[in-house]
Amino acid sequence: METGMTGMEQHTEVKETQTTHTITLKDGTKHQLPEGSTLLTLAKSLPTEENLPYLCAKVNNDICSLDYIPTFDCNVEFLTYESQQGKDCYKRSITFVLARAIIELYRNARLSIDHSIGNGYYYDLFTDVPVSEQTLDYITRKMNEIIDKDEPFGKKVVSRSEAINIFKKEGYPEKARLLKNINNDHIGIISCWKYIDLDFGVMVPSTGYLKVFDLKQYASGFLLLFPDPKNPGVPSEPRRQPKIFEAYRESKNWGKILEVNNVGRLNEIIKDGSISDFIKTAEALHQKKIQQIADEICAKKTVRIVLIAGPSSSGKTTFSKRLGTSLKVNGLRPVTLSLDNYFLDRKHTPRDESGDYDFESIYALDLDLFNEQLNLLLAGKVAEIPEFDFYTGHRKPEVDPMRINDDQIIIIEGIHGLNDELTRSVPAELKYKIYISALTQLVIDDYNRIGTTETRLIRRTVRDRKYRGYSADETISRWTSVRRGEESNIFPFQECADTVFNSAVPYEWAVLRQMAEPLFCEISPESPNYYLARHVLRLLSFFSPLDPKEVPPTSILREFIGGSSFKY
Repeated sequence: METGMTGMEQHTEVKETQTTHTITLKDGTKHQLPEGSTLLTLAKSLPTEENLPYLCAKVNNDICSLDYIPTFDCNVEFLTYESQQGKDCYKRSITFVLARAIIELYRNARLSIDHSIGNGYYYDLFTDVPVSEQTLDYITRKMNEIIDKDEPFGKKVVSRSEAINIFKKEGYPEKARLLKNINNDHIGIISCWKYIDLDFGVMVPSTGYLKVFDLKQYASGFLLLFPDPKNPGVPSEPRRQPKIFEAYRESKNWGKILEVNNVGRLNEIIKDGSISDFIKTAEALHQKKIQQIADEICAKKTVRIVLIAGPSSSGKTTFSKRLGTSLKVNGLRPVTLSLDNYFLDRKHTPRDESGDYDFESIYALDLDLFNEQLNLLLAGKVAEIPEFDFYTGHRKPEVDPMRINDDQIIIIEGIHGLNDELTRSVPAELKYKIYISALTQLVIDDYNRIGTTETRLIRRTVRDRKYRGYSADETISRWTSVRRGEESNIFPFQECADTVFNSAVPYEWAVLRQMAEPLFCEISPESPNYYLARHVLRLLSFFSPLDPKEVPPTSILREFIGGSSFKY
């Protein structure tokens, strides 16, 4: 008889070991995520506050959508609306839903994004009838319908030629035009229902995450309002900013004169060789505005002090010099008074909540001495202007005697210029206040804008490398602190200005591209600023590069790229 084992006895069950990846969260806890699973799988198992769902994630030092599938062990921080990246993700996603709603509702309408107002975006809607509350209620209901369906955002990468054909076929000629002049042959596309758009960054997983928004009439268009940063469960209230809004409207009119309102059109002008005339016209519009401001100052016979304020990298210094020239044309002799010389000795400088010196605070200045000397100057008397030594943190013993005549006007430039506390002893009729910022008027296309903050960051990065030797990584690392100071000391006073000057020029990103790209490319994946560098590089890639030699020597842009005819 043959001996042997039965089939059952011979069988040994072998379990396949499933590959997993170790996900280390910000709090140090570790989780095993099965290979092929998305971050959303893990996010759903983690507790979160009711009104603060996870929107996206920071994977090592990059920002990813929650549909990202890790292929390696990594550190992950799930982000809510409390983070800047979460806010950006939410805004990008809800604007997509708005655009889709318009397409579903109005076959022949044109939606056009313009700029930010408060915590919202301003849009023009071109239809057969003006925008009304009834219209906005109709759009709101459609957006909520899309949100209630909780539809996912589809993503794919195609070749540039395929992307151009897709956008042409679907009726988006401005997107097709934009893609014609870029070098990248791998184009990301986002879709939801029949609406498609270029991939400009991470999106929430599906429309159901976007329950908080509002639409409000504003001027001839409307505002899309985002969740309140302090209470994300409710939409922000509309903020009335008539002077800032008027500055944007003026820039839009400049765009009509220049026949350029989006990046694709600018690229065409660069390619066809007519950019030189375009730049001359853009700079002439700047000069015309500066001269108008000078004329207004002179028309107000009582004005003796001009105060200029604006956020970092707005071009305040060059603007001040150009305004001084225009005032001279009108028969005035401007003199400059630097706030830097009025810093308190280091030991008297206020500290912030972290215990560090708060040099951004208005109370870091010797306001009593400053006001005393302003009144001496206005009375025609001699003021002994101090000189501050930033190395020692003390005033130097030397002083600079100064006196002004009746035909002279004082120009003061600094972040606190619009705050009346700075010049508290000077009557209002003697002051003229100017707010300056780079209010980017160029949009990528009808649905996607370029932020003012991004323009200023690129300007500052290029300038810091050229004049201060800082790397892009160092500049970005300081940026959060800079922005925090602006939120406290500058933006609350914008509407206190007598006028607003937009220092942006529509061609500057094309010039800055070849200077900025190498700097942002230096930022390694190990840097916490890596995600922001990738975002900036993505935006820069849509611009055809432009030789800086085309920029006039008096342009505000020269303050950042070098070659200015002004002495700083």
